Amino acid sequence: MMPDAMTERQQLVHLLATRSVKTGRFTLASGRTSDLYVDARLTTMSPEGLSLIGPLAIQILKAAEWKLDSVGGLTLGADPIAYSISYASNFTPPLLRAFTIRKEAKARGTGRQIEGTFLPGDRVVVVEDVVTTGSSALKAVDAVISAGGYIAGVFTLVDREEGGREAIEGAGYKVISITHRSELMSLISNSNEHPDSVAS
Repeated sequence: MMPDAMTERQQLVHLLATRSVKTGRFTLASGRTSDLYVDARLTTMSPEGLSLIGPLAIQILKAAEWKLDSVGGLTLGADPIAYSISYASNFTPPLLRAFTIRKEAKARGTGRQIEGTFLPGDRVVVVEDVVTTGSSALKAVDAVISAGGYIAGVFTLVDREEGGREAIEGAGYKVISITHRSELMSLISNSNEHPDSVAS
C-alpha cells in the first residue's frame, strides 16, 4: 500500500518504480542496450495509474500555461496517457480531445495516420510514456504538423536521461517530464536497502 501522505506525483512515481522498472540487460526499441527497462504500460494501463495520470497531467499542463485543444502521441505507449488526460479534463475544463497516431498512415479506408478527435488547427501536446532518444516524440510531432496542428510541447512520464529531452528541445519544443531515470533508480536502491519503505 502507498502511504496516504504521498502527493499524486509521488504516488505515480512510486507506481512506476515498483511496477514498471526492471533492471538487468535489455535491448531497447532504439537498438541500444541498457541496464534499465521501463515498461510504463504496467502503470499506465492499471486503474491506479490511470486515475493518477490524468489529474496530475492536467495540473502540470495548466501550470505550464500551454493553451491546448487536444492530446495524443504514437500508439501504443501514448494511448492510455492521452485518454486519461482527456477524461480528467472533463472535470477541470477546458476539455482536451484525445487522438492516437499510427506508426504509418493507414493503407486503406481514409488513409489517415492520426485517428480520433484531432482537428486541423489544434494546439497539441504530444505525449510519451518514456523518452529515450526522442525519435518517437519527434515522429509524432511531424505527424501532427503534417496534419495541420501546432505543437505546444511534449509531455512524458519518464525521461531516461539518454539524450531524448535534448533532442526534442534541440528541435525547438519544450519538454515536461513527471520523473527521470536517476529518481527511479534512487527509489529502487532505497527499496533494496529498506524493503518495507516502498512496498507496493
